[in-house]
Amino acid sequence: MSSETIISIFLGVGLAASVGFRVFLPLFALSLASYNGMWDLNEHWEWIGSLAALITFGVATLVELFAYYIPWVDNLLDGLALPLAAIAGTAVMVSTIANLDPLLTWSLAIIAGGGTASAVKGASATSRLASTATTGGLGNPLVATIETATAGVVTVTSIIAPVIGVLMVIGILIVIFMIYRKLRPRINT
Repeated sequence: MSSETIISIFLGVGLAASVGFRVFLPLFALSLASYNGMWDLNEHWEWIGSLAALITFGVATLVELFAYYIPWVDNLLDGLALPLAAIAGTAVMVSTIANLDPLLTWSLAIIAGGGTASAVKGASATSRLASTATTGGLGNPLVATIETATAGVVTVTSIIAPVIGVLMVIGILIVIFMIYRKLRPRINT
């Protein structure tokens, strides 16, 4: 496996994790990077770097970002975004992987891309529900700001320095796992 392939996998994992926070932001950033020649995409996914895709993802990103600041709409969006995150995580992963057998590409995309995006989206949706339950939704804008900032930082880092981006993803997944272990009910046997 070439270093180019490994770097492309790291990029995909970083963007997939970002998709778990905001579905369209990483797609917009990938489209922008491809449009400006920063990243070459898988030949069947080059359309992501087109002007039409760039505009579409840009508009969708703005709508998504603002919608998360509307009380109760944010919780509704989380319900819709979980399956979308799995699909988008798979898509960003498969679009970035270079020089790999299609079976391995799709397997990695579904497991690493879709799985990472789903895990992050599930955790962020849970944090928003907890915020809604404890603050009546008043704390949700803070949650939205933190999620958007995290998505932005991980996305930009993954595009500029994919190895650092994947290390950030590992850190995020460790934090999610630690929080899950603290919150999960204990079963006495």
